[in-house]
Amino acid sequence: MASFAYYRLPYADRYTVMVQTEGEPERLASCTGLNGRNGFVLAPFSVSSGCPVLLIHPDRVEERAVPEEEHIRTGHCTASRQAGGSASGVSGMDSDKAVYSKDFESCRSMLVSGEFSKIVLARSAGVETVDEMDAEGLFLRACRMYPRMFVVLVSTPQSGMWLAATPEILLESSCGTGRTVALAGTMKLDESQLGFDNPPSASVDDAASGIFWSTKNIKEQRYVATYISDVLKRFAGACREEGPRTVRAGNIVHLRSDFTFELADTSRIGSLLDILHPTPAVCGLPKTETYRHIVDHEHTDRRYYSGFMGPLCHDGATHLYVSLRCMQIVDGRHYRLYAGGGLLKDSVEEQEWCETEAKMETMLRLFDGSCL
Repeated sequence: MASFAYYRLPYADRYTVMVQTEGEPERLASCTGLNGRNGFVLAPFSVSSGCPVLLIHPDRVEERAVPEEEHIRTGHCTASRQAGGSASGVSGMDSDKAVYSKDFESCRSMLVSGEFSKIVLARSAGVETVDEMDAEGLFLRACRMYPRMFVVLVSTPQSGMWLAATPEILLESSCGTGRTVALAGTMKLDESQLGFDNPPSASVDDAASGIFWSTKNIKEQRYVATYISDVLKRFAGACREEGPRTVRAGNIVHLRSDFTFELADTSRIGSLLDILHPTPAVCGLPKTETYRHIVDHEHTDRRYYSGFMGPLCHDGATHLYVSLRCMQIVDGRHYRLYAGGGLLKDSVEEQEWCETEAKMETMLRLFDGSCL
């Protein structure tokens, strides 16, 4: 079985296809194993024997133009949420509202006690379609629907197949310059009120200038930005921070700060990733304690959700993005969607649940028909 990755960079009108036909992707026990390597990376939230860091070594690479919408074939069907159980072939239990509530209370008790200042709670939901859908067609539709996002379709024997349309850069580098972002805080768009019926090329910041952020969202974003700044000061040179500003990602908006820095020794990218990932945007603070709580107590088996993926040192450039707004494609009719949200001590459960629902809409919108 060949391993492959299709990816389209934000705002690009072409996408790259990487295919490994000989052997299987390399399994790595940690991000530091990526030092001095190149290929396409698929890394999980928590590395284990069952979910290793995977590095595709392509023997075929090509660029293709993203076709117009009318030439994209996906199949036509109605998608529906599964009422119970888990999608065939996907480990972990269905994170229904009762399970989410239990996990929320477990996290909230740690926040109220002051042991955590922030923690990210994830959940998943199964989706089943009436007819089979074409994975490549769904990828191309995502490219058309989400021009601002990094869109990926990746498949390996070890990981299965995943589709993501993510707005969050973990690490980009080229010509000795590195770049990352602090992306946190979430609100669902009221597109009619904000005037988002304009084309995708229209200015996001101008349209979103009337948004007012809550104290909770501002604090959450600041936690992430401070963490990233502290890491870069220890590892990189000449770091510059800009923001935060409001940016759009599909049907929601976030607060984002941008960091640029010197990264002269690209052979040590894996060591930087080992410190940087997971950021508080997908884990929490303090990092070690919240990471352990998630691994030990969260009912959702995140697998490659909230890990990262992208080309590593391909043609001298690296584009690694956090695996958000994603789903596992179990087969042509069964899918598992993932979403999460940052909790603070004053977080409200119903609001946080609705935030995850809004994030799942990014993938749900790729299916024809109504998604319940």
